[in-house]
Amino acid sequence: MGEGKRVKLHNKSDKPDNVILREHEIEAKCEDIERQLPSFLRGFFAYLRGNVLPRTRLAYLNDIRFFCQYLIDETELTSAEKTRDIRLSEFNTIKAADINIFIDYCRRYMVEKDDETIVYENSNKTLARKKSSLSVMFKQLYRDELISKNITDGFDPIRVPKAGEREIKALQDDEVMVMLDAVSTGEHLTEKEYQFWKKTKKRDKAILVLFLTYGLRLFELQQLNVSSFNFSRGEFKIYRKRDKEAVMPLNESVTEVVSDYIENERAGDDTLAEDQRDALFLSLQGRRMTERQIRQLVKKYTSIGMATSRRAGYSPHKLRATAATSLIGRGNSIFDVQALMDHEQVTTTQLYAAHKMNVKRDLVNDMEWELERKERK
Repeated sequence: MGEGKRVKLHNKSDKPDNVILREHEIEAKCEDIERQLPSFLRGFFAYLRGNVLPRTRLAYLNDIRFFCQYLIDETELTSAEKTRDIRLSEFNTIKAADINIFIDYCRRYMVEKDDETIVYENSNKTLARKKSSLSVMFKQLYRDELISKNITDGFDPIRVPKAGEREIKALQDDEVMVMLDAVSTGEHLTEKEYQFWKKTKKRDKAILVLFLTYGLRLFELQQLNVSSFNFSRGEFKIYRKRDKEAVMPLNESVTEVVSDYIENERAGDDTLAEDQRDALFLSLQGRRMTERQIRQLVKKYTSIGMATSRRAGYSPHKLRATAATSLIGRGNSIFDVQALMDHEQVTTTQLYAAHKMNVKRDLVNDMEWELERKERK
């Protein structure tokens, strides 16, 4: 795709233009990375297109590009100067031990950029994904008979906590109320935040209430349009993973906050660029909010709810967890919650059912000790 070239849609599907454009952008990014990688990986590229979700495909390709650049910068396994020039014969010499050394390198590495040194540190979860990316690639190369050995059996295991072992991070009900009070009144905001809040308070409140009510994924909320909502029918439409379309029912509180934002705060269409007129959540510049902007907004308000620093605030995914735990805690069927949250497996929903709000605090409160004793005379 030419740099700076305008994309013109000829959309005959039921999907809104912004959803099609988002899918196109991911596809374009994938194709751009593929052009930077060796041509003998074409079979691997085809495998990814047919077997993984677009965002996963993009993550895998980024991992492979990083690995190829690592081969050039940090090893003597290739004589290439550009990633696309790495030869198949050089890939054929790579051993499992080389991959294990690469994964260890990824734990913490430094990048010199302009006048600063950036230190990158990765968790075991990220390392496991990088290992998975390489495993899929090397298995595909072996299946295509491009390399002589399947080296993936020699990859070192990476200990990642099982789903049931992970602490579920979610807001408690009292923290939710503090957060919603802050977005309603402007309490606990800095002076600078307060000035922005006066212009965006209805938008911010609608975003938080949608996350808390439906447990939407970040990209699902970011892609919402004004036309997604049919208030007369009491419903709105979202586009989920795996190209699924879902119609969600509106309750009174969601209808109230979204309508209030659209009618009383959102910029009018006459002030917006044509391609932004249907976008629901707009920045102060009159453009669809980015995922990063929404993430920062959520971190700010959740940090207020938890009385912690802005940096320690929660991500939108933690509001998804908050919705799940709250719904289950109110006695709703685990299968109904699974359907609302779009969990592929009910075992994922069961993790939230096993998480009891305040259970640790209640246990500790039941174990108070009498510490006051009279001084011995």
